[in-house]
Amino acid sequence: MLNIYDVKKTKITMTDQINKGRWIDLINPSSAELDTVSNNTKINRDIFVKLLDEEELPRVEKRNEETLIVLDTPYIADKNYQHKYKTNPLGIIISQKGYLITLSLKEQAFLNAFKDNQIEDLKVNNKTNFIFQVFLMVALVYQKELSSINEYIDSKEQLLLKSTNNKELVNLLNIEKTLVYFITSLKANEITLEKIAKGSIFPIKKADEELLEDALIETKQAIEMATIYREILSSMTDTYATIISNNLNDIMKFLAGITIVFSIPTMVASFIGMNVPLGRIGSSPASFILIIIISVLLSLLIAYILKKKNML
Repeated sequence: MLNIYDVKKTKITMTDQINKGRWIDLINPSSAELDTVSNNTKINRDIFVKLLDEEELPRVEKRNEETLIVLDTPYIADKNYQHKYKTNPLGIIISQKGYLITLSLKEQAFLNAFKDNQIEDLKVNNKTNFIFQVFLMVALVYQKELSSINEYIDSKEQLLLKSTNNKELVNLLNIEKTLVYFITSLKANEITLEKIAKGSIFPIKKADEELLEDALIETKQAIEMATIYREILSSMTDTYATIISNNLNDIMKFLAGITIVFSIPTMVASFIGMNVPLGRIGSSPASFILIIIISVLLSLLIAYILKKKNML
C-alpha cells in the first residue's frame, strides 16, 4: 500500500503526487509501488528492500544523501491468544532531496494519529521533530500494551489458584515470550535514540531537545515496566505450575478416598452374598435393613479415619 501526504506547516493532508517535501508511507508495498517511489525520489530501490526485512534490527545509518532509521514496534502475532505479540521493524528514510519515507511490512496504527493531525506540538516540516515524535509514540504504544498485560495477569490471578488445566499457564508463557520481545526491542530502540541524541547523524535543534528527552524517558520507562512484569510473571509461572500440580493431587486424593469409602458396601454385600449359613441374620425379615446399616456405619467410620489423616 502506498500513501502520500502533503506536509504543510501545521497540517498533513493526503495527496496522490510524489513531490519534494512530502511524506511517503509504504505498508507491505508491492514491487510496482517500490519501483514508483524509487523512480520518483531517485532513492536506490535496494534500500527499501533492505528496510522491509523482518529481521532488520533497530539502528541509524547515514548514507550519501539519505539517513536511515529503523525501530521496532509491537504487533499481535496470534489472535487466538491474548497478548501474544512480536515486534516488527519500522523504517524511516530522510532524504536530502526533501522526502520523508516510512515503510513497514505491518500497518503501524499509531501513525494514524499523525495522518489525522492529532499529535500536539508536531512540526511536520521539521524532520527531527517528526522522528522524535515517532519514537515517543512507539514508547507509549509499548507502555499501553504493557499496562494491558499487567491488568490481564491480575485478572487471572484468582482463577489460576483454582485451575487444574494448562490453558491459563500457556497464556502466561505466551505473555512471558512477548515480554522478552518487548525488552529486546525497546533496548535496541533506546540505543538507536541515544545515538541520534549525540547529534552526529543530523543536527538537533534546541526546540527539539525536550521532545528528545521525553522520548528517551518514556522508552526507559517502558523497558523498566517490561523488565518488572517479566520478573513477576516468571515467578508467578513457576508458582502456578506448582499450584496446578497440587490441585490435581488433591483431586486424585479425594477420588481415591471416595473410591475406598464406596467400596465398603460392595465388600459387605459380597461377603454376605456368599452361599454360607448366616444364622439369625439370614432368616430375619430385617436382615436387608441390618446389612444397609452395617455398610453405612463402616463407610462412615472409614470416611472419618481418612478425614482425620487428611486423605479425604
